[in-house]
Amino acid sequence: MSKLNVRTTLALVAAGLVAVAAVTAVWVGIAVSKAPAYQPQITAYAYGESVTVEPFMYCTVRMEDCRYGETTPLTVPSGLPVQLSLPERISESPWLIQLIYQRPSGEQVDRVLSFADFPDGARAITVESQPEPDLRLVGIEVQLPILARDTATGRETYIPHAAWSIVTPEP
Repeated sequence: MSKLNVRTTLALVAAGLVAVAAVTAVWVGIAVSKAPAYQPQITAYAYGESVTVEPFMYCTVRMEDCRYGETTPLTVPSGLPVQLSLPERISESPWLIQLIYQRPSGEQVDRVLSFADFPDGARAITVESQPEPDLRLVGIEVQLPILARDTATGRETYIPHAAWSIVTPEP
């Protein structure tokens, strides 16, 4: 039986390392392909409390693979602002914020903010909880809209393919 020389030994070690690297690359590729898609989160802050807001609804822009979550509560005393922190994935997209206010009579008043109302890429948004004496903020919904066509009428409208929902009860 002949002895292995240094070159042969190094070649065998290198071949083994290449095989281990290839198996690791395949394993990592499979794990990444099966990993759930990252869904951006919003941070909301009011009255000394910060909450992480998971998506209420998150679909592809083709309205496929939809996932649903829940509305996040954030206590907001009347007159104090709500601050929203948007991740880059949202702030760099066309977004809308639906603000839902309520009068003492129970009448609902909706207002809309959009990315066009702020500097490009704005990541911090401040929402008034009481823009008028008889209005109180009861909810916020951040939306990523897409243009959709009603097949029956042919009319085009915007619908959200992703939304983050916050309910704002008083303390």
